[in-house]
Amino acid sequence: MKVILNPDEKIVEKIKAGLEQKDGYCPCRIARTPENKCICKEFRDQIADPDFEGFCHCMLYYKEK
Repeated sequence: MKVILNPDEKIVEKIKAGLEQKDGYCPCRIARTPENKCICKEFRDQIADPDFEGFCHCMLYYKEK
């Protein structure tokens, strides 16, 4: 299992800029809750799932099996 940044540098740049504007909260989510602080709870749960492979909600991270 490995978690990597999206290989598309433009997406990474845009998402990181959004994270800076929202004080580390996912730019794809409206609510500023602990669950939405990057790395969000949704993706942490997906990382814990041995069968999951794919991108997080905002496409910043990718989990490989």
